[in-house]
Amino acid sequence: MKYYNRLICISLFLVFLLGCKKDEAPEPPVELDVQAPLDDEALVNYLQSHFYNYEDFQNDPDNHNITISIDTIADENSDKTPLWDQVQNKSVDLTDASGNTISNKMYYLVVKEGVGEKPTAVDSTFVTYKGTLLNRMVFDVREELPIWFDLTGVVRGFREFIPELRPGTHTLNDDGTYEFDDFGQGVVFIPSALGYYAQNIASIPKYSPLVFSVALHKVNPADHDNDGVLSIDEDVDADGDPFNDDTDEDRVPNFRDADDDGDGTLTKTEYDRDGDGEADDDDEDGIPDYLDIDNT
Repeated sequence: MKYYNRLICISLFLVFLLGCKKDEAPEPPVELDVQAPLDDEALVNYLQSHFYNYEDFQNDPDNHNITISIDTIADENSDKTPLWDQVQNKSVDLTDASGNTISNKMYYLVVKEGVGEKPTAVDSTFVTYKGTLLNRMVFDVREELPIWFDLTGVVRGFREFIPELRPGTHTLNDDGTYEFDDFGQGVVFIPSALGYYAQNIASIPKYSPLVFSVALHKVNPADHDNDGVLSIDEDVDADGDPFNDDTDEDRVPNFRDADDDGDGTLTKTEYDRDGDGEADDDDEDGIPDYLDIDNT
């Protein structure tokens, strides 16, 4: 009995020691230059082994009730054209923790372009969509009723793709519902760094490349800070990315900053005082007043 009690005491002591063990530090994220080629390899393999229902669109090109579906090239589908032969690609440069620029390649396919004006990467868009992993598990879907997405609040790959599409037309029914037609449709395949990267988001494991099929129905040009200047026009360096324009260096990009130059006078006041539709430049130094801290 004493031996038995001693074993119990030893076991409890070990449990106590293990229970008091300090929590292990979280695993550091995989470096971008390591993860990027892994994601690209996975995306290329996926694109080479899968196809979309292109024949449905070819056989009935005016039917906007057809949704994009993707399947594996195998068995009765062994003669289908792989996505790899149809997609375009785009490289997006990201900066890692050490300040190095790492190129991340995304792939996309415009199935139907649409008829309206293309949105910018900072506009508000009315879309239906489906998001899947490479194993074709659906993690999010909205294919019946469109939803408004502010493109500044979505993952980078989605934001980079939507401006490739155009919205369509719509009619208002007697019951207050809308019918949409002639809208753009496409699908984008994005590496994890342009998605959620090292985060575990609900059913999306970290380092997951993502696939989004999207239909773009309507677009609203955005003015996020209500200063009278469209958000896309606050891209001062004209590189297509308003997120990196911060004239007064207050860590708020111009398109979200009501006083872009930080001089205490609101942009909407400085922009066009004479009402000629052009940005004022009172001291004629080539810098508009609303971006010129020396001219208040």
